[in-house]
Amino acid sequence: MMKKRLYNAMEKLQQRTPTIMDFDKFSKYAVLLPLVRQNGDVFVLFEVRSLQLRRQPGEICFPGGKMDPCDQSPQETAIRETCEELGIEKEHITHVVPLDYVFSPFGMVIYPFAAFVDMTYMKINEKEVAEVFTVPLSFFVETKPDIYRVQFEPKPEDHFPFEHIPGGRQYNWRPRQIEEHFYYYKNKVIWGLTAKIIYHFIRMIQIKEGEYA
Repeated sequence: MMKKRLYNAMEKLQQRTPTIMDFDKFSKYAVLLPLVRQNGDVFVLFEVRSLQLRRQPGEICFPGGKMDPCDQSPQETAIRETCEELGIEKEHITHVVPLDYVFSPFGMVIYPFAAFVDMTYMKINEKEVAEVFTVPLSFFVETKPDIYRVQFEPKPEDHFPFEHIPGGRQYNWRPRQIEEHFYYYKNKVIWGLTAKIIYHFIRMIQIKEGEYA
């Protein structure tokens, strides 16, 4: 009986499309990299998070946030959050393109998008956004970010069963490492995930144009 059940289960699994293990446990976020046209040139718009916010007050970021159950897709989340934070309508966001999504070591997946945004009717939500500023896209094309590495050392909890693993307390754990990108523009420091996304975007458009062929 067990053998028959196993074969039946295996047949069903053959029809299954694999995904990322425990993906349902990840928190999903989406952000938008806003491109704006000014005086015949293209700029990237950034937000400075309000000091009233509990998480990351005062940091430079792109508009975005956590996916709501009512959101049909990460793109819808990115557009909704951008509209809420910048005080614009959906029709002011055009040419939306998806970028590669990012897995955070802290149990999050972030879906970035890039799009053109019309600033004409913008009225920022001061509860979430302290200010906005723009940087010429050419600055990021011409400027390589500084990259620094951050090590995360493993620290098992007090009652971890060391006696059941080879080496016990001397087990050779492999520390995790992430890279943090930094751009410096005038008096602004653009770093972390925001800098990583803009760096990725620049590489994508340059590869498309054949500059890295």
